[in-house]
Amino acid sequence: MSDSLCATTVRITGDGGDEIEAYLARPQEDGRRGGVVVIHHLPGYDRATKEMVRRFAELGYDAICPNLYSREAPGAAPDDAAAVARANGGIPDARLVGDVAGAAAYLRALPTSNGRAGVIGHCSGGRQSVLAACELDLDAAVDCYGAFVTGTPPDEFPLKMTNLVDKLPGLRAPLLGLFGEADRFPSPSEVAELDQILSDHGKEFEFHSYEGAGHAFFAVDRPSYNVAAANDGWERIAAFFAKHLGA
Repeated sequence: MSDSLCATTVRITGDGGDEIEAYLARPQEDGRRGGVVVIHHLPGYDRATKEMVRRFAELGYDAICPNLYSREAPGAAPDDAAAVARANGGIPDARLVGDVAGAAAYLRALPTSNGRAGVIGHCSGGRQSVLAACELDLDAAVDCYGAFVTGTPPDEFPLKMTNLVDKLPGLRAPLLGLFGEADRFPSPSEVAELDQILSDHGKEFEFHSYEGAGHAFFAVDRPSYNVAAANDGWERIAAFFAKHLGA
C-alpha cells in the first residue's frame, strides 16, 4: 500500500498512432512494480473511473486510464463525450485494442515497471478487458460484469457489438470475473456459458458471483452499489493482481 501518490493527465500513443489523453496515477516510492490499464465504462472518462485509477496506485501499481472518447469529443465533459460515443454505436473493437496496447506499452516503458501489465474494466469495459486479453500479450485481466462476452445484444441495444465467443479460445491471460447474480447483462446463464467455454479450452480463470447484486455493484455513486459484493470484489482484485503482476 502507498500513501504518497502522483496523479496527472498525460498523452499516449493509441491505435493507429493517434495521440490520446490518459489519466495516470503512480506511487511516489521507487522500486519495480506492475502496471494496470483501467478501461472506463460507457459513461466515460469520469471521476469515478479516475478514483479507481488512484486506488490502484494506492495498492502499489502504476495505473493508467486511456480516454477512449478522445477522438469523438476532445475536451468535452464525460457525459457529453459518452453521448457522442453512444450515438456512434460505441468504440470499434479494433480501436479499443490499439488504445489498450498503447496504454500497456506506456506503463511498461516507465522506469518503475517490472514488465508486467494487466487490464480491468467494468460494464462495457469488462467486455473490452476480455477482448484486450484475447488480442494482446497481457499478464492478467479482470472482467467486472462485462455484458456480451457471451450472449447476444437485444435489437434495441445502442452499441454496435458482437459477443466474443469466437475469440475466447485465444485468451492469453489469466482472467478474474466478478458478477452479480441479479444482473441481466450478463445474466447468470451467460456467465455459465463463459465458464464452460474457458473450461473447455483449458484457460486459467476464476469467477465469483454475488447473491443479491445486480449490474454496477461497484459503483459507489449509484443505487446499484452493493457494499458486501464490492468490498469482497476489491479484495479479490487486489489478490489477483498481486499474484500475477507482482506489485
